[in-house]
Amino acid sequence: MHTRTLGQGLTVSAIGLGVMGMSAGYGPNPGDRDAMIGVLRGAVERGVTFFDTAEVYGPYVNEELLGDALAQVRDDVVIATKFGWRIEDGKSVGLDSRPEHITQVADASLRRLRTDRIDLFYQHRVDPAVPIKDVAGAVADLIQAGKVRHFGLSEAAADTIRRAHAVHPVTAVQSEYSLWTRDPEPSVLPTCAELGIGFVPFSPLGRGFLTGTVDSGTAFAADDVRRTIPRFDDENRAANMALVDQVNHLAEAKGATAGQIALAWLLAQHPWITPIPGTRRLSRIDENVAATTVPLSADELAILGNLVSEVGVHGDRYNEHHMSLAGR
Repeated sequence: MHTRTLGQGLTVSAIGLGVMGMSAGYGPNPGDRDAMIGVLRGAVERGVTFFDTAEVYGPYVNEELLGDALAQVRDDVVIATKFGWRIEDGKSVGLDSRPEHITQVADASLRRLRTDRIDLFYQHRVDPAVPIKDVAGAVADLIQAGKVRHFGLSEAAADTIRRAHAVHPVTAVQSEYSLWTRDPEPSVLPTCAELGIGFVPFSPLGRGFLTGTVDSGTAFAADDVRRTIPRFDDENRAANMALVDQVNHLAEAKGATAGQIALAWLLAQHPWITPIPGTRRLSRIDENVAATTVPLSADELAILGNLVSEVGVHGDRYNEHHMSLAGR
């Protein structure tokens, strides 16, 4: 596995692993917890060193799962988790990035993760009620105390990134970015390049759509987050198949999978980008890791990069509520 360096010298595997789906978000929670631990440990054996979770995934159980799986190899991996939600009765009920709450979350996450430090601590969503300088200052205090190593932001706007970075260096920004979600390109990615901040795309495979395994006939479970996303309603899904068909066509010509092409395109954008595709299967981890060896020519990169403008994407990437939380 190749490695990449995010901001502030944080070295991670070129392909990370988003752990959320092992506990929440994509249908029923897998009943076999031991099987998920096996997948996580198998990922380490395959060279994956970068793992992404959050207190709100579950809530809480995703961090516990990751902590149990990686306790024996803790010094060989980089663990990222997130703060910023108020959680009551097992549900997130709003944002909360007050400094005292950030400290409480860090201590609780450390216990669940079975570790003495969080390698990368993201603000999960920007809280308009709390100045970003106060958020950055609170994380800086945790870094000074040795509980956190690096500060990150998720779905933050360029101006917010700059203001946070002025208080304490930001190591990574995490946002949705893929062949069909290009929102970070106009301002966030240039800001990261200017300030020396790494970028971590979540949902780099379009929540499964860019792999070609989701089509207009796919039925989602009642608790699958994609049921709430306009891009995945029946009409938009059918229209968006035109984009996936183009990716599949190139994949077949290169002897790769559509998912590998989507990941290889992301890796080719900047050397400080590390995608974190999620999965519950080792076969998918093998496939994703192999994307690091898929070469794309300048012409192929241009074709892929122009898909959104030439083919189009139908439907927003979030529902109205969640769109209001992004890009602040």
